[in-house]
Amino acid sequence: MKLHELKPAEGSRSSRKRIGRGIGSGTGKTAGKGHKGQNARSGGGVRPGFEGGQNPIFRRLPKRGFTNINRKDYAIVNLDVLNRFDEGTEITPALLIESGVVSNERSGIKILGNGSLEKKLNVKAHKFSGSAKEAIEAAGGQAEVL
Repeated sequence: MKLHELKPAEGSRSSRKRIGRGIGSGTGKTAGKGHKGQNARSGGGVRPGFEGGQNPIFRRLPKRGFTNINRKDYAIVNLDVLNRFDEGTEITPALLIESGVVSNERSGIKILGNGSLEKKLNVKAHKFSGSAKEAIEAAGGQAEVL
């Protein structure tokens, strides 16, 4: 088989329906829209969620809560992940992205206290959990808030 011999699978491609092109086509005259009525008109049809006048589901269901537009979404890093770095390294958000620990900084980097830290590191991040800060300082390192 060569490139010029390639063909799509039988029945996988069909030609488009040519609407309103004479009675011989089977979709002439009313063009598949039937006779009169809302859906036969240009711009006809009902809006999404319309249920024929019945109280729609989005009005029947109770609404709760709200979305905080000022929400901060932090990229989280656990302590045990920081063990991959050498002793005495200064860990910054740029280093974490470069080494592939986090793919996106988002609103900032937050260090959480899962796992244990065996190395003395100088960690710079936007937020620290209490246990993470204690563990970094217990290992002889520094936790600096950016």
